Amino acid sequence: MGAQNNKSGLISICRKAGRLKSGMDMVKGALDSGEAKEAFVTKDLSEKSLKEVRFCCAKNEARVFMLDMTMQQVADAMGKRTGILAVCDSGFAKSMRKGAEEISTDISEFYSEI
Repeated sequence: MGAQNNKSGLISICRKAGRLKSGMDMVKGALDSGEAKEAFVTKDLSEKSLKEVRFCCAKNEARVFMLDMTMQQVADAMGKRTGILAVCDSGFAKSMRKGAEEISTDISEFYSEI
């Protein structure tokens, strides 16, 4: 519970500092522009959304991590229900990575050989 509270506080600080992007479109835009190099997803994100985030990270050579938080816990921390976040600050991103599980973003997983 302590780690989740720590992440909630970090999400709130990032949002107030203007260094947090949330939602699929905002995160994809930040990854495409190079503003963000890492994405974070909640453990209750749908498989379809997770696949889309993984693909976007793969094509932009970015990393994606699964937080030990639900969308509701993120909503409690930032006031907006979302399962996809990007932190646009290397220091904040490093803190967010602690204890988060990295998810594979190998581009070859998205293309099958014919």
